[in-house]
Amino acid sequence: MDSNIQNNTKLIKDKAKELGFISCGISKADFLEEEAPRLEKWLNQNLNGKMAYMERNFDKRLDPRLLVPDSKSVISLLFNYYTNKKQEDNQSPKVSTYAFGEDYHFVIKRKLKELMNYIKSEIGDVGGRVFVDSAPIMEKAWASKSGLGWIGKNTNLISKKTGSFFFIAEVIVDLELEYDSPTTDHCGSCTKCIDACPTEALIAPYQIDGSKCISYLTIELKDQIPNEFKDKMDNWAFGCDVCQTVCPWNRFANEHEEESFTPKEELLKMTKNEWSEITEEVFDKVFKNSAIKRTKFDGLKRNIKFLKS
Repeated sequence: MDSNIQNNTKLIKDKAKELGFISCGISKADFLEEEAPRLEKWLNQNLNGKMAYMERNFDKRLDPRLLVPDSKSVISLLFNYYTNKKQEDNQSPKVSTYAFGEDYHFVIKRKLKELMNYIKSEIGDVGGRVFVDSAPIMEKAWASKSGLGWIGKNTNLISKKTGSFFFIAEVIVDLELEYDSPTTDHCGSCTKCIDACPTEALIAPYQIDGSKCISYLTIELKDQIPNEFKDKMDNWAFGCDVCQTVCPWNRFANEHEEESFTPKEELLKMTKNEWSEITEEVFDKVFKNSAIKRTKFDGLKRNIKFLKS
């Protein structure tokens, strides 16, 4: 292999580590042949619920060269957000761990831009784009393809080293690099995630009905939550961590070291009463720069009301 390619690959991986990413893997930018029929079938079965955006940009979702012209490499990156900290009132509505600190879109985007600027300054005129949950990219598929983990029975990416409490991000560049190989599946005969899902959204190993997922119901769905989910929400008001919490591989999850993800004390200390009586003013103060803003005040109130009714 060309020594330039090897050097550039090392340069990028070293910088990614310096920026706090726990893993970096690289794949050839190409059409995702295996994923194409799976995605088509999933959409045809309406398992995306009302997430109409999943149906748009079908071709772009499967081919990064349509997102970034002349792209040659997809750099996949993982960023840890795991914390042992918990909400103090165990009767209060629950919030997914990833939303305890500053909105990850902002934090990780800053790091990706720094990585992209570094690539340009060290390697030269490299064209590319950075993504964190912000474009039609099959992030888990690319991360899996580049050896960062396997897509488990709960449909999340799982790593033997760190479990699954991490964000996935990409840098797609028109630069040829050294490509990594996929890893193998290590779910074995375990079905803990399927057995534990409160709404039975995991309809089979490696298959999720998005329209039943608590994360979908509390964040993506803009209508009323269907009555069939009464008493099945496990007290989740924003997102859900159940299929990750029960996964045996998450015994290897380590506390993150990102200051921006430090859990907001006000959030952790909120009591059941404070949640149910939350005002827009409190919402704006406690959840400033938080991913919880995605569901908006009215959405959060709807979720809390649904849990109480």
